[in-house]
Amino acid sequence: MDTQTLTLILSTFAVLLSMLTFYLLYSKQSTKKNADPAFTTRPLQLQAYERLVILTERVALPNIVSRANQPGLTAREMQLLMLESIKQEFEYNSSQQIYVSPVVWQAVNNLKEQNMLIINQIAQTMPADARGFDLGKRIMEVIIAQDKKALHNIVLEALNYEARKLMK
Repeated sequence: MDTQTLTLILSTFAVLLSMLTFYLLYSKQSTKKNADPAFTTRPLQLQAYERLVILTERVALPNIVSRANQPGLTAREMQLLMLESIKQEFEYNSSQQIYVSPVVWQAVNNLKEQNMLIINQIAQTMPADARGFDLGKRIMEVIIAQDKKALHNIVLEALNYEARKLMK
């Protein structure tokens, strides 16, 4: 082989090696960037916190009473309507738990359980012929007595705190 052919082969080899090195480095950086969980999941996490804030607002007892308060309902019918509403809201948003901290998800779950318990306990104290309006009124009296210590307010604070941490 003459020197000119050898130089051409070595030059071609060097160019191909440079291109391969560049390609590997570029694809490795691209993979690292896409593999960063904060890069890909942060918008989903923030969206999950937003959804859980909406859920918390929708299952807050004053809002449940307001939505379920229909003329002509018995207390028992209103109780079942409120319980079903809470269950549906919770089931609809249960997939959000994969994007939020276990502590926050447990707080949301506790809110659901507490609200259902309050509704059931108050409904049990009502006379058999009680109207839905009476049940709603009694639930609102309990909520007013709780003031700012209501669990839905605490859950909202936790959700807001966690979401703000993500936005930093």
